[in-house]
Amino acid sequence: MGLADPINKTVRRVPVWSVYLMGAVPMGWLFYQGATGGLGPEPIKALEHRYGLIALQLLVAGLCITPLIRFVRINLMRFRRAIGVLAFSYVAAHLLVWLVLDLRSIALIWSDIVKRPYITIGMVGFLCLQPLAMTSNNWSVRRLGPLWRKLHKLTYLAVLLGAVHFVMLVKGWQWEPLLYLGAIVCLLALRIPAIQGPLLQVRGGAMKSAHPRGG
Repeated sequence: MGLADPINKTVRRVPVWSVYLMGAVPMGWLFYQGATGGLGPEPIKALEHRYGLIALQLLVAGLCITPLIRFVRINLMRFRRAIGVLAFSYVAAHLLVWLVLDLRSIALIWSDIVKRPYITIGMVGFLCLQPLAMTSNNWSVRRLGPLWRKLHKLTYLAVLLGAVHFVMLVKGWQWEPLLYLGAIVCLLALRIPAIQGPLLQVRGGAMKSAHPRGG
């Protein structure tokens, strides 16, 4: 029995609602920390950053689900919608902290979007996620049919823009945002048939070697 089998059996026992619950807890906790002085001398900036980072981590987690199935047979597909909804929620919270607590001026919103390229890129990424969040329900899946899968490929653009936004946001060249960008590029590359095919062949060969016929 491979490692994937016991993992998949355990995963099937985990209710989807628990993922929503565990994913929502940090949002409330961080807000409480910011309101009570637990996020340092600049709680608004810290809260804004933490929400954005969790959103990016959730988007990366969503990107990992398909490669996990294809290459190691670990199936987390039943949680993909929950992860996507949570990711959008954290992006929205990140945006609201910036709009309501940081800027606190409607007049400054448009000027910031136009003058600061990293904000422009972040806003485009957020706009890409909006139709995905609006159609993340069973009715939309049935109504849109094959178009639903095509529409949800906007996730690829949104997560890439989110990583670029992070790289541009920090001062100087720092390793953390570059690692996120590199991981996202690799995960997206795994979806390219010219790369995916040879990797699947290598995996198939390795499985045959590990489980030879007979004996």
